[in-house]
Amino acid sequence: MNIKPLADRVLVKRLEEDEEQKIGGIIIPDTAKEKPQEAEIVAVGPGKVEDGNRVELEVKVGDKVLIGKYSGTEVKVEGDEYLIMREDDILAIVG
Repeated sequence: MNIKPLADRVLVKRLEEDEEQKIGGIIIPDTAKEKPQEAEIVAVGPGKVEDGNRVELEVKVGDKVLIGKYSGTEVKVEGDEYLIMREDDILAIVG
């Protein structure tokens, strides 16, 4: 993959939940399921420039993070879906 985020942006891939959601024995279709809020960092930008100095990002490739439900911009690359977002849109690093 040849995507390199700019400035303080990161490329993440949502982590799919393993279990199927069932309510009262009814399987919920994919279109009605909530999007997972856990993601893995796939690529990071070099950081933003403040007062002439580059500030590196706190996250790195491979980190598992929590993101907002509606954060970022969805992009599709080679059949896979990713999100590009600013580091500020990341809520927390998991474990």
